[in-house]
Amino acid sequence: MRKFNVSGMSCAACSARVEKAVSALEGVDVCSVNLLTNSMDVDGRASDEEIINAVVRAGYGAESASASGSVRSAKEKESDAHRSAQNEIRTLRNRFLISLGFLLVLMYISMGHGMLGLPLPGYFAENHLRLAISQMLLCIVITVINKKFFISGIKSALRLAPNMDTLVSLGSGASFVYSVCVLFEMAGADSTESAEMLHGLYFESAAMILVLITLGKMLEAIAKGKTTSALDKLSSLAPESATLVRDGKEISVPVSEIKVGDIFAVRPGESVAVDGVVIEGESAVDESALTGESIPADKVAGDEVYTATVNRSGYLLCRATKVGEETMLSNIIKMVSDASSSKAPIAKIADRVSGVFVPAVISVAIITFIIWTALGKELAFSLTRAISVLVISCPCALGLATPVSIMVGSGVGAKNGILFKNATSLEEAGKVKVVGLDKTGTVTLGEPTVTDIICADGVSEEELMTLAYSLERQSEHPLSRAILRHGEEMGVSPVSASEFKAISGNGLQAVIDGRTVRGGNEKFISQFVKIPDAILSAAADLAENGKTPMLFAKNNDLLGIIAVADEIKPDSSSAIAELREMGIRTVMLTGDNERTARAIAKKAGVDEVIAGVLPDGKEQVVRNLKAHGKVAMVGDGINDAPALTSADTGVAIGSGSDIAIDSADVILIKSNLTDLCAAIRLSRKTLSNIKLSLFWAFFYNCLGIPLAAGALIPFGITLTPMIGAAAMSLSSFCVVSNALRLNLVKIYKSNKSEAKEIKKEKKKEFKKMTKIIKIEGMMCPHCESHVKKALEAINGVESATPSHTEKKAEVVLTAPVADEALAKAVTDAGYTVLRIE
Repeated sequence: MRKFNVSGMSCAACSARVEKAVSALEGVDVCSVNLLTNSMDVDGRASDEEIINAVVRAGYGAESASASGSVRSAKEKESDAHRSAQNEIRTLRNRFLISLGFLLVLMYISMGHGMLGLPLPGYFAENHLRLAISQMLLCIVITVINKKFFISGIKSALRLAPNMDTLVSLGSGASFVYSVCVLFEMAGADSTESAEMLHGLYFESAAMILVLITLGKMLEAIAKGKTTSALDKLSSLAPESATLVRDGKEISVPVSEIKVGDIFAVRPGESVAVDGVVIEGESAVDESALTGESIPADKVAGDEVYTATVNRSGYLLCRATKVGEETMLSNIIKMVSDASSSKAPIAKIADRVSGVFVPAVISVAIITFIIWTALGKELAFSLTRAISVLVISCPCALGLATPVSIMVGSGVGAKNGILFKNATSLEEAGKVKVVGLDKTGTVTLGEPTVTDIICADGVSEEELMTLAYSLERQSEHPLSRAILRHGEEMGVSPVSASEFKAISGNGLQAVIDGRTVRGGNEKFISQFVKIPDAILSAAADLAENGKTPMLFAKNNDLLGIIAVADEIKPDSSSAIAELREMGIRTVMLTGDNERTARAIAKKAGVDEVIAGVLPDGKEQVVRNLKAHGKVAMVGDGINDAPALTSADTGVAIGSGSDIAIDSADVILIKSNLTDLCAAIRLSRKTLSNIKLSLFWAFFYNCLGIPLAAGALIPFGITLTPMIGAAAMSLSSFCVVSNALRLNLVKIYKSNKSEAKEIKKEKKKEFKKMTKIIKIEGMMCPHCESHVKKALEAINGVESATPSHTEKKAEVVLTAPVADEALAKAVTDAGYTVLRIE
């Protein structure tokens, strides 16, 4: 897919014209033009030169937007785009303010004096022709200031491809030409007639239309600038320089000079310059800019660090692994940009309408003029109705409805570590009815850990772990690594082993301190020792719960069981419950055995389990699931790639393989299933936002055009060209503002109800909670009364029962109360607290 920048587009009709011209080229398979970003994506064999020439023939400018070669140049490119947007806003603001100044003078002459009788110099007030000429000159000045509308509109009309500027120039131009004709008639009329004709001038309408449309364009440009804020913020994160370590010396260099393999240092408070791996040092790194995760991640030697993340504490020495376009930051920027510039399926509705919208409006304006003239109305009345039709119609609202929502939605996702590769994936994610979940690394942590240690009679946990650790050191099996990690956490000291032997599919064997130590499954160990029924029952229970029981023996004596399992992620159960609440069915796909898979599924709350499936089997399962609705597949491994590609929406876990990420449509950087729920919720909100914008854009035009044509005049309701121009100006601004509401959308499940429940549970818990305060100094019931009063004055203390004979007070709490608060109350009452139990 090649990207081009397109200049000269002013409305949806323009983008439809460009798209049609390029799509007609031989060798172009796909062409998508985005009005918001003034960009075009093209896929096919046609050369860049042919594509650019097609755009130029359509009346617009184009240039290839080839990708930059580094983060720095990408950042500069984004800065250029930002400066261009700011320049556009500044230009429109200057045009509007200068035009407004002249318009106020024009309105004072035409309406202030003519209608309200406001004073004017006698030179003007006594001569109607001078007043008319003054209005014309002021209107000409405003027209020249806003000449862009006429240049663009006339060019488009001559190419038989009228656009919004054509409508504006026709409306304003018709008002001006008609007024000039009236002015010539005034020149030959007497004073009474010229006074009447003065009220028939439309110079102020011609000027007002231009000023109001310019105001609308300025507001639209400001709002559009806000939609790209997420992309601007991401681009500004990349640091400009880095500290390289060469020959033991630190030197500061531009980021663009760093190469893969270079060693760079990151001091506390500095941003990581490029993606790399820590080779020395320990620190906490704030990765919230990329992942949205507020808690800093601890980094030690061997851990990865990413561009634009911030080192919060220690000194880190890192080796560069990815630079330039290959860094995670660059990939995120590219994905957000691609998603923003691509076109969602729902946009096709607006595209089809936009292609014929302007010619249809011009036709309606002509028909309106003819009908009112045929009905015997004056020329001025018929012309006013036709002009109103031209200036109230707004194709921009239709063209902007989809892209602005897509851009804001993509930005919201990026800020929360959710990346949509294109607009289609953002739209389709919300339509998902079934979610396929890979087990290992998606529902589970993907890293086996020791969960249970059961010792045989007469064997200590330390002895069992020491021998198991010493034996498993020789193995590379994933289950062995789990035991080794657990042994290191316990501080086990290994014993040397000899004559090590791995019995495939069964277990391990070695000689340790002259004794044969074996470890493996029940079948293997039972060949050498008699396993007690209690141990067999425990092993069966562990297996039933999805854990792998590993039995260990020394000579002919059983040592015990160490159970290992791939634990489910902390958020998997809650995320799957959320999916169910959203009306989505969950299916777990795994190559594991049925019993283990069902145990994991039961813990996670999955609706259905399909176990023992190979990669091609997963793809077939996904195909079958499509019979129940749109399917999303979530995975992290190479074996998930076929299923991810086959699904309607492929979702890759950020920590997964590159192949899985390349095959997916959505990437969850934080590798949390909760983000899948957020992605679906964001997609649904974005789609609703687009539909609302399209509805109001269609509704506005369907209501406004007949109203402007005079459909309600029999009921006493009319619409002037000035009101029509104001309505048109605000329509696009309202559509863009509606899209900006997505920034306020909560894509994660609200925790308010959960907090209330926790609060209730805490209250229940504390209602029965009692504390015993040992007190020195109480001598009589009067002392007890003092202590009781002091304690019960504390918020959270339901009752206090002091006893001077037992030298204590029993306190019942309904809410948490710090021991210090209880002790202070007793001490202030004049007694001594010995301890609180």
